[in-house]
Amino acid sequence: MSSKQDKRQRFIDVFPGIRDELIEYLAKENMSREAQEWYKNNLDYNVPGGKLNRGISVTDTVEILYGRPLDDAEYRRAAILGWSVELLQAFFLVSDDMMDQSITRRGQPCWYRIPKVGNIAVNDSFMLEAAIYHLFRGHFRSEPYYVDLLDLMHETTLQTEMGQLVDLITAPEDSVDLSKFSLEKHRFIVLYKTAFYSFYLPVALALYFVSPTIPEVASPESLQRAKDILLPLGEYFQVQDDYLDCFGTPEQIGKIGTDIIDNKCSWLINVALAHASPEQRAILDECYGRKDPEKEARVKKIYWDLDLVGKYNTYEKDSYEKVTGLINQLPADGSLKREVFTSFLEKIYKRTK
Repeated sequence: MSSKQDKRQRFIDVFPGIRDELIEYLAKENMSREAQEWYKNNLDYNVPGGKLNRGISVTDTVEILYGRPLDDAEYRRAAILGWSVELLQAFFLVSDDMMDQSITRRGQPCWYRIPKVGNIAVNDSFMLEAAIYHLFRGHFRSEPYYVDLLDLMHETTLQTEMGQLVDLITAPEDSVDLSKFSLEKHRFIVLYKTAFYSFYLPVALALYFVSPTIPEVASPESLQRAKDILLPLGEYFQVQDDYLDCFGTPEQIGKIGTDIIDNKCSWLINVALAHASPEQRAILDECYGRKDPEKEARVKKIYWDLDLVGKYNTYEKDSYEKVTGLINQLPADGSLKREVFTSFLEKIYKRTK
């Protein structure tokens, strides 16, 4: 098995060809040189700069299911599906940064803040999403699972946007109302905004990709089993993110956590609200979501007083045992291999960044 760096580099090496294919389509449609260059910059700036875990999960899962390394032609086709997830992610992030009026993304200015971009970023985000379907048509139209790819991507996009909507109307930065928060609402936001596209989508794409060779892996039963494991895994991943935002160091997470001052409907505030005394609740109502370091510190003190570190450790242990139990229910010799899911779990269990 190649090292993590080798895997990442092999995946990245596919991207220039995908980008050039998209630019070539614009040229065939008689788009101006200026428009082609703009789209190239949009793709280069917004698509390949992240961790790429979602996209690489597609190629990793295909190799696990086949039980062998992929040749170059197989790998490129699987990687196109992986890059489709990264294009979807880029579409979400470009638009999300505008909605949140964010300043930086991945260590550089958000795309809409680049000189001359501004509100053109709205259309640029649409073009990132549309690229997915151009690639699907060009590379998978003759496959029996082509409609499944389209259906999966459209459904996942809608689910993610549903999660974003509930998040935006529950926790706007400029209007704090903790009575709108609950663990149930947090779970809905996490499942729809993160878990479907970050965990289920990459695996489901891989299942469809190998289905001409191993038909049973993409049966309704197999897809449901995969979802039943991957959604709790995605929920656990986001709760980790919420925890690290407060209790991780900037060196660990690569940024200064801002969930408290940004009025985020995070796992920590919802657990705190469930256990707070009336006096603690009054402090949370007064201090949460305020751009004030002293008020942020008062919220953090309540987190410590309520032992949210201990509660998180219990949650993490319970989540690990739950997901492991679901994985172990899969037949050991089945086509839907346990390793698909244990590889995800091993990457995120007790992560610190």
